[in-house]
Amino acid sequence: MILTVTLNAALDLTYRVPRLRPHSSHRVVQVAERAGGKGLNVACVLAELGHDVTVTGFAGGVNGQSLRTLLAGAARGRAGVLADALVPVAGNTRRTVGVVDTATGDATQFNEPGPEVSAAEWAEFTDRYAQLLDGARAVALCGSLPPGVPVGAYAPLVRTARARGVPVLLDTGGEPLRRGIAARPDVVKPNAAELAELTGSTDPLRAALDARRRGAYAVVASLGPEGMLAVTPDGSWRAAAPERLSGNPTGAGDAVVAALLSGWVRGVPWPERLAQAVALSGATVRAGTAGEFDGATYEALLPRVKVTPA
Repeated sequence: MILTVTLNAALDLTYRVPRLRPHSSHRVVQVAERAGGKGLNVACVLAELGHDVTVTGFAGGVNGQSLRTLLAGAARGRAGVLADALVPVAGNTRRTVGVVDTATGDATQFNEPGPEVSAAEWAEFTDRYAQLLDGARAVALCGSLPPGVPVGAYAPLVRTARARGVPVLLDTGGEPLRRGIAARPDVVKPNAAELAELTGSTDPLRAALDARRRGAYAVVASLGPEGMLAVTPDGSWRAAAPERLSGNPTGAGDAVVAALLSGWVRGVPWPERLAQAVALSGATVRAGTAGEFDGATYEALLPRVKVTPA
């Protein structure tokens, strides 16, 4: 089983409009609603790849109940088992609203802050997390922190996983990343902006090397159209898709995390793992919905991804 943690899960709403124009009214031509948050997106992709996955984090209120119902629906028909171990909270799970301009394919995102988490609710989660680690082959700690959760919350979660011998991937940004990386996660997966904010360097290779010195065993950085960079104890590589893909990039980074975890538990070498991450990211862009990927696009891209030493 792979465990994914989403402390700030969301009820995702996507509106599609013919064209997005600031300061004007819009007629929505399509509405989609799904269970969201980075770790939930990762879990859905992993389950589609055939892995058994358990999701934990927080869910509460009317939005939380809708999220859990949608998650149960998303679990059906996937190749792997997708299990719900979310911890209930008194507050209402946040919503995120994405507006997709169908003329250009560009997406504009609005993210609510999340429910206030009490000290008792946080303690209940940490107990549940420790129990779930007993059956986990790897764990992903993903996304932002809701109000009430300590800004350094990821550090003890990393240490708990490592103490139990469970490999841990950390995917967050800002101060939670800065504090979490000091606990020595096995992998961190920032994007270029998050990596620059962490290290103060805009050169990806230099910044990734700095991030390793700060505590990460391996750094995998998403560089947007330039592909990806991996700096690991086994070597450093760059990987890029053979062409730029149009579509909705929301969830592409979560597909990268899913590919990295999948490759980790299957013992795939780093260059191959990186190629799979790039191909799966592109296949998610083409699918248009976070937590999904287009299988035909993935199969077509994978042999064409170029991986070179960095």
